[in-house]
Amino acid sequence: MSTESTIHDSIDTAATTVGSLWPIHSFVTANPLAGFEDQPFSEAVTQAADLLGGRGYPSTRTFHAALQRGQIDPEILDAELSEAGYEKEPEILLDRMAEATDAAGSDSDIATDHVDQVLTKWLSAFLDEGSAHWSMPNREAGFYAAFRGVAEHDSEIPDAGITAELPESPIETIETVLASHPENQWVPIFEEQLAALPGWTGLIKQRADDEGAWQSTYPISLVGYLAARLALSDAVGAAIAPSNDSIDPDPAAELAGAFLRAWEASYRGDLVETVAAESQSLADSDRSGRPDAQMVFCIDTRSEIIRRHIEATGDYETHGYAGFFGIPMEYQGYDTDVSVDACPPILDPQHHVTDVPIDDDTQESHDRWSGIRDTADEIIETLEANAATAYGFVETAGSGYGLALAARTLVPGRVHDLFDAADGSVPDDHEFCDPLVHHQHTYAGDLPVGLTTDEKVEYAATAFDLLGWETFSRLVVFTGHASETTNNPYDSSLDCGACAGNPGGPNARVLATICNDTEVRSALRDRGFEIPEDTVFMAGEHNTTTDEVELYDSEMPESHADDLKQLRVNLATARENAAAERAESMGSDASSGVSETQRRAADWAETRPEWGLAGNAGFVIGPRELTSDVDLDGRAFLHSYDWSTDPDGEALEAILTGPMVVTQWINTQYYFSTVDNAVYGSGSKVTHNPVGNVGVYQGNGGDLMTGLPLQSLMAADDDPHHQPLRLSTVIHAPVDRVTDVLADHAELATLLDNNWLSLTVVDPTQDHHAFQYERDLEWSTASEVSEADPAEPTATAVADD
Repeated sequence: MSTESTIHDSIDTAATTVGSLWPIHSFVTANPLAGFEDQPFSEAVTQAADLLGGRGYPSTRTFHAALQRGQIDPEILDAELSEAGYEKEPEILLDRMAEATDAAGSDSDIATDHVDQVLTKWLSAFLDEGSAHWSMPNREAGFYAAFRGVAEHDSEIPDAGITAELPESPIETIETVLASHPENQWVPIFEEQLAALPGWTGLIKQRADDEGAWQSTYPISLVGYLAARLALSDAVGAAIAPSNDSIDPDPAAELAGAFLRAWEASYRGDLVETVAAESQSLADSDRSGRPDAQMVFCIDTRSEIIRRHIEATGDYETHGYAGFFGIPMEYQGYDTDVSVDACPPILDPQHHVTDVPIDDDTQESHDRWSGIRDTADEIIETLEANAATAYGFVETAGSGYGLALAARTLVPGRVHDLFDAADGSVPDDHEFCDPLVHHQHTYAGDLPVGLTTDEKVEYAATAFDLLGWETFSRLVVFTGHASETTNNPYDSSLDCGACAGNPGGPNARVLATICNDTEVRSALRDRGFEIPEDTVFMAGEHNTTTDEVELYDSEMPESHADDLKQLRVNLATARENAAAERAESMGSDASSGVSETQRRAADWAETRPEWGLAGNAGFVIGPRELTSDVDLDGRAFLHSYDWSTDPDGEALEAILTGPMVVTQWINTQYYFSTVDNAVYGSGSKVTHNPVGNVGVYQGNGGDLMTGLPLQSLMAADDDPHHQPLRLSTVIHAPVDRVTDVLADHAELATLLDNNWLSLTVVDPTQDHHAFQYERDLEWSTASEVSEADPAEPTATAVADD
């Protein structure tokens, strides 16, 4: 094997320890320790602590608060501590844990700090995605070539070592710097160099893997990055030899693991008991009858709240389905320059869908108002950026800006109303456009434009299979979701994760269009889906910040006008109640829920427009009836599934290999961002410094922050609103069917065997008993519906780390 191929292989191996980071404008949640998931959780957090410096378990103070609030069952905790060999009282053990976690500060390496400083300066210039007015020269040639071009002009790069005459090839640079190091050191060297700036290297890794427009125009690779880094290290005399120190186990880790397992088992026990009890009731109930409407929401935890309140207003069914609605597409909105991936990162887009105008008058109105607004924005941007006009612009427009900022600060609710009125004069795309769904026999890049009839039928049938539908109401609404916020770099983190940090409305529109297609409906009937002639599918979008649900009804037939009118009335009532619940969770007066959520959406100084998915801890896969009578406090992902309509287990397999994996990503990012926000999160929004439209710094430079901000997780300093628990998945299905899926997908079994999440099955074919996954495809009986006390069986079912 050549030296070059060995270097490439070594870099690929080392890169698995660095998690991918998506640009902040399309924020995608991911496990920051994804590269360690082939190891048991306890070992993974230890190795990550050594490499990245992050804590792997909640703090002593967090455990203490959970105990005081009754979130940890004392009996379960005693059982876990005893099994781990601890007999002292929990409070004494927490004091011992606090003493053991007093870590010594690491010594700062001045030479390495200098390398980081120079690299981050040029990385921010090279990786900029449209923010900079003056571009780094020679970006089209790639990062290493561009860096090589500016190195001789940068006074912070010494004219010494290999930088005195940088080779043209990055591989040659790496070979030269590694010449004095044996090959068995290369992987650990690359690991430590990549882990020095995990934010930037995670972004490079994602961008190179994605091969999107920015990467195609301005290419960068980990090879080029490491060549520049190693050259700088050589120039300043920074050591690159890997540390030979063995990893000292955290003396408090075992104890923290016992507390964490007890906390998780306490939450899981209540959830499993609820599902098991409702499973028995479901078996004895009559589910016949046609609801007034069926609404399909994303499985997102925020949907649980609005669904509960909608169901309380009338005879409505709500269902959970991954928010991209099963359409792996690239979407391009009307009059936009770029397309976005509107599907989870676990999938590659298979279709290009764009909006096409169908109403000339409405299109003309939209273009006129949008043109005025865009021209004004362009003029202002030019004046602000031009050195010759900037000062004059401030003199003439400063008072206007001051009044606008004052209004946003003092009366943000009024600003929200004003913007609502202004937006109302500009038609939205969905008011005059339809998604171009029909196959066009053309391509946009590598993707076919539109979908064939067979593909449409398959996507609709898959949706109905996963939902377990046999009955269709007169009105079926696919409801995507999006957030509303102002002055928030992390706004895309509040949009639909299943749509790669984009709004889910376009996906809902595509599926509704497919299901209304007469040719598709005919084919679906041939496949056993008896869709009544009077069933109409439509799309909508749930604003998770204000809980308003907008219905896209431009093509609704007159025959359904009364149905639609009543639904709107009930959605308004549901919004009031859901907004009151959300406002109260954020410490505000519930009686002013709607106005408070609108204020938060419009307030430019609001650091917490909504809680997002904070609190997520459970994932229930089964009929809605299992949880419809229970307030799950917006903490559970809910995916509809009916085992009786899925004899081959194909729908269950799709849910476990798709949505469950993505929810585990979300859960672990929230977990690690909470337990160590400085390393795995992004710190306070107050001190965020957006850079290049790709991420944020803390302060004026350094590494990109990789996770969620403090305000998305904490009620106050050292007081987490998000309870940092690993995901507890509960499935309503025959346990043998779940075992078969796990046996066919080793990657899922590995996640479970290594304790990255837990899995409980409530088996309706075995007297509704609950079975807890242990490891190696083995199960233990967790509880029985006839036993009201879940504490003991839950404790014995918890797997050891």
